[in-house]
Amino acid sequence: MKFIIHTQEFNYLINKCLNIAPAKPSIPILSNILITAANGLITLTATDTNVSICCSSETQVLEEGSTTVPAKKLSQLVNELTSTTMEFSTDTNDLSIIVADSSRFRINGMNASAFPQLPELHGAFHIKFKQSTLKTALYRTVFAVSKDMNRMTLTGVLMQIAGSQATFIGADGQRLSRMHIPLDIDPQYNKSLIIPLKAIEEFIKNLNGEEDVQLYLMDDKIAMQTDRVTIVTKLVPGEYPDVNRVIPGSVEHLVSIHREELVTLLRQVTLFTNVERHIVRFSFCNGELKLSANTSEIGEGRVSMPVNYHGNDLEIAFNPTYFLDVLRHVDEESVMMGLCDSFTPGVITDQKMTRYHPEETSSLFMLMPMRLDED
Repeated sequence: MKFIIHTQEFNYLINKCLNIAPAKPSIPILSNILITAANGLITLTATDTNVSICCSSETQVLEEGSTTVPAKKLSQLVNELTSTTMEFSTDTNDLSIIVADSSRFRINGMNASAFPQLPELHGAFHIKFKQSTLKTALYRTVFAVSKDMNRMTLTGVLMQIAGSQATFIGADGQRLSRMHIPLDIDPQYNKSLIIPLKAIEEFIKNLNGEEDVQLYLMDDKIAMQTDRVTIVTKLVPGEYPDVNRVIPGSVEHLVSIHREELVTLLRQVTLFTNVERHIVRFSFCNGELKLSANTSEIGEGRVSMPVNYHGNDLEIAFNPTYFLDVLRHVDEESVMMGLCDSFTPGVITDQKMTRYHPEETSSLFMLMPMRLDED
């Protein structure tokens, strides 16, 4: 194998693979990157057997072939090169030679035949998304995914396909994020799958283009394919709990709140919480929202802001970190908050609405309330 490539482009491809190739794998070859040169393309592949990435670029291929090279060492070397272009070649013993201007390096590799093969995507059911739309859906749900490995099914983002609509859900038992995306597919097609956190993070990193992206759905895997990158991941096994039953079907109060002002005030009052009492009290009265928190060793913080709340006084407490997470994942100037009482989950959306219809709300967040008598 032999090819000439721009150093910066080669470094770009290596970096895309670096997060996937494990540093201490159970199988030594998994710490390597598979490099293949064929048909005027250079293709790099990395896998940890659960998540795999394959990225390619047009280049000057002088001799077709493939080999594997240690990912970390190759990255460190190419990152230090100052030449504009470099020549990469491999002999029959998988010894790779890199020539950059007057510099010459030799790296021992392993035979490509031992590298795990990626599954064939041809024939799998696939769905087309706009990259920006899919990225937003994943970004707005992945932050709510559970990190508790004892609740395995909640450690990924649920993707449900039903009625020509894709629904993405992230939940950890204390909060939930859900987003609907309309699809141009057969409304009779139905499928549910749980995409693991590591794969979601890689999906988001690689959704930066203007062209469409394809998702390939298989029985135990899902693949995302752009014009240059393919990511394949095994699915999280198990059945996702029916989280829709905990989303309030109706609310008594629908309040519009200025997002940036709420973020500022919530950050201020959160300074008066600690690990044991990480609670902020939301007190709604006519035309006003008051936020308060107190701890014996720090003191007390109280702030307020005008809101369009009208009705009996209502108090509810939330974890401020979770609330700020929601506010960071919306873009609109104002958010709508739906409330019932001190014990019913609060719902938040950045959609303008005069009436609350949870199923018609394309982007919805839910937070479980904290016990007020703890504050």
